[in-house]
Amino acid sequence: SVQVWSDYLHVHLHPKSVYVIRQYMHDGYCGCLEAFGQGESLLQDPGCIEELEDRLHFYVEECDYLQGFQVLCDLHNGFSGVGAKVTELLYDEYSGKGILTWGLTPVMSHLEDSQKNFYRLMNTALGIVHLSSHSSLFCPLSLSGSLGIK
Repeated sequence: SVQVWSDYLHVHLHPKSVYVIRQYMHDGYCGCLEAFGQGESLLQDPGCIEELEDRLHFYVEECDYLQGFQVLCDLHNGFSGVGAKVTELLYDEYSGKGILTWGLTPVMSHLEDSQKNFYRLMNTALGIVHLSSHSSLFCPLSLSGSLGIK
C-alpha cells in the first residue's frame, strides 16, 4: 500500500542511509515539523545524535579519500533546523573538509494563510544564517526568484 512519496521509489536504499523521524511521520504524535526550533531540538537528543554519528561514520570509513560533504536541506520548514545541526556536526567533527550546502525552497502560493507564511519566512531566514555559517559554500535554490520571501 502506498502511504508516502518514498513508497514510489524503486531504488533500494542502504538501511544506514535512511533515518526515519518517527514522531513526525504521517501518523506520528507530534504533527508537522514546521518550525526551525523543532528541527533543531530533534538533534539535541543524545540517542538521535549518536545514531546519526554512527551512520555517518559507517560511510566515512568506506571512503578512501574524503573530500567533503554535500547537504541538501529544505529551508522553509523544520528541516532547516535539522540541516543546521547536521552541518554544525559536520563542521565540528570534520574540520578542513568542504561542506557544500543546498538550501531548497518551493514556489509559494499566494493563497496560504499569514501564519504559515510567517513560519516559512522565519525558517528560511534562520536556515540561511545557520547553514551558511557552518558551510564552505551555501547555495539557495528555488524555482521562485525570491526564495519565498516577499
